[in-house]
Formats: sequence, C-alpha cells, structure tokens
Amino acid sequence: MSDTRSLILSQVLHGLALNREPGWNFPGNFLELSFDELHTDGARVSIETGPHCTDADGQASMAAVCILADVALAVVMRAHAGYAMRMATVTLALQFTGASRDGRLEAVSRFDGLHDGLARRQGLARAELTAGGKPLCTVHGTFQMMDDRPDLQPIPLRRRGAHPAPAALSPQMLDEAERETYARALQALESGTENFLQRFWQLQPQRHDGGATGRLQNGPHMGNRVGHTQGGLTFALAALTAQAALGEDWSMVGISTWYVRPGTGPGLRAEAVIAHQGGTTAVVKVDVLDENGRLVLAAVANLSRREQA
Repeated sequence: MSDTRSLILSQVLHGLALNREPGWNFPGNFLELSFDELHTDGARVSIETGPHCTDADGQASMAAVCILADVALAVVMRAHAGYAMRMATVTLALQFTGASRDGRLEAVSRFDGLHDGLARRQGLARAELTAGGKPLCTVHGTFQMMDDRPDLQPIPLRRRGAHPAPAALSPQMLDEAERETYARALQALESGTENFLQRFWQLQPQRHDGGATGRLQNGPHMGNRVGHTQGGLTFALAALTAQAALGEDWSMVGISTWYVRPGTGPGLRAEAVIAHQGGTTAVVKVDVLDENGRLVLAAVANLSRREQA
C-alpha cells in the first residue's frame, strides 16, 4: 500500500471514529473542521488540507471549500439559535478572487442579524475565506432556524490540538454504515490517489453540448446529521457541474444558490445549461434535482475566460 493511499484510508477511519460522537456529520468529521474561535457575532473555522481533500494539481477540492463556507456561516447563527437546533441553508453565494486553493483553508465569519417580520426566523451572515493566508473568496448567506429537536445532540465544536483524539478504529471494528463508507473509499482509490475526494463523493460531472450533468448517490458518507445531503456538498455539485459545462478554459468568478428542499432519496442530479457564452464572460444555470425530479437547489454561476498564456 502506498504511503498516500494509507494516509487517505487512515483519515477515513479517523473521520469515522470522530463521527461516533453524536451531534455532527461524517463530511465535517472527515475534513476535521476546526472551530478555532467562536464569539457571539463571529467565528474562525479552518481545514488543514492533505491528500484526502486535494485535487490532482495539489489545490484543495472545491467540495472542501464549499463545506467550509456553509459551516462557517451556520456556526455563527448557532450562537443565537442554540447548538442543538437544526439549521437549514436558504441561500449561499461565493465570489472568488481567482487565487489558487493552496494551503490551509480558513474562514472568518460574521453574524449580520436576523431578518425582521418572518414567520420563521432567518439569520444573515458573511465570511472571508483564505487559502494559505491569501484571499480566496467572499461568502454571504441566509439560514432558517428550524424546530428544536430534543433528540439531536449539540454539535461537538472541536478545536485542532485542543481535544484528545478518539480511539483508533480498524476496518474490522466498523458497523454496517461505517463499512459502507469505508468501502466507498476503497472503491474511490481503485483509480489511484489523485482526485480522491471527487470520486469518493462522486463529484465528477460530464460535459455535453450546451451544458453538463452531474450525479451523486446519497449515503452516510455525505449526509448531514439528520441524513440529508450535506448542504455544502449540494453546493459543490452545482458549482462543479457549472464549471464542467464550460471547461477549464473558464474560471469561476461567482455562484449564487437558492435551497428549495433537503437532498433526500437515493441520489441527486445536477443539470447545467449555458445561458450565455460571450467572448470573455458566461452565465450557467444549474438545477439540482432529486430522484423524483423535484428541485432541491437552483444556482446561477458567472464564469470568465482565463488569460491565455
């Protein structure tokens, strides 16, 4: 077994061990998001990147960026809603600087208050994300506070290096759901270690005339703490499918999303359509649908042509 393959599988087992503490989800535990600072009106959350969450070019996976953005905004809401309450993403938007996604990912988020006069409370938040200390993107979003769930444990807000590591797991110690996640990791590694996360979470959309299509299968490896597709992964599916519609000659400048319903059922399908493609700018619309064809998320992405060498 190669050193990189061993590191990735060890990270999967470590994420499964962390996931045995109730209150959170496997994607967050696998990426080991660290809640470095938590205040009433702000937070700082980070991810240390490695072969388990980087693309073939060494940059952090877009999925890791999207999960960090989603979590960093939601956690500042929880200071006002409670850490056991369910929180539903309503809107999420990212604007990119064009910087490489190299090095440690960090999000500094701020709470912007509650929207007045709504039947159910919605909070507003924003964040700045950096990669290796360089500005990567700005984020803003809204989150709806759902009903209290007394059966849900508060999210374990771990800070890197401040909490003891969980007891190590071996493949022989896994339960049925954990074995399913581990088997998906093994399958993703059959093609090698590069782009592991794209294969593990099935974020590999295919381009076709006028757009692109992406599909993923739901399961414990990509669910939130109530079993729906984690919101950052739904966002990543839309963003990567929009990118695939135009190809690597185009750079993602910004993407805005509107969440309609939870990602439930066997899987999700993203359909991207090029709405406009000019000489230097383009707009791509993406619908993420469930297995019954119901809209889960709507997105509009703005891309610009890369500078030619």
